[in-house]
Amino acid sequence: MPKEFTFRGYTFDELRKLPMDEFINLLNSRERRSLKRGLLRKYKRLMEKIREAKSGKYTKPIRTHARDMIILPEMVGLTIHVYNGKEFVPVEIKPEMIGFRLGEFSVTTKKVIHGEPGLRATRGSMYVPLK
Repeated sequence: MPKEFTFRGYTFDELRKLPMDEFINLLNSRERRSLKRGLLRKYKRLMEKIREAKSGKYTKPIRTHARDMIILPEMVGLTIHVYNGKEFVPVEIKPEMIGFRLGEFSVTTKKVIHGEPGLRATRGSMYVPLK
């Protein structure tokens, strides 16, 4: 039997029912401070799209550049496409992600994979016999 998700002693259903002020007090200091200052215009637009998607009015995928948006309980269950600098990466929001930022789940760098040493590295490698 899987363990039930809890966030600071609250179940997911209790988190959804909490008023925003009480939920903000459960977050870490950095997230708490940024949310207490109010939402920026880009965050408000994203929240409007999320609410429309939950109600069924917004059918397109939700795309955003707001990588620093804090994941709130009302976002859970949606797939949000987060820009990583090159493309929009789909991020499925799960309860365990609450309190993190969207950008943490959309990696901006790839793993560096080097070629074989010596081959195609320089102009001089044209004259090296291939294996």
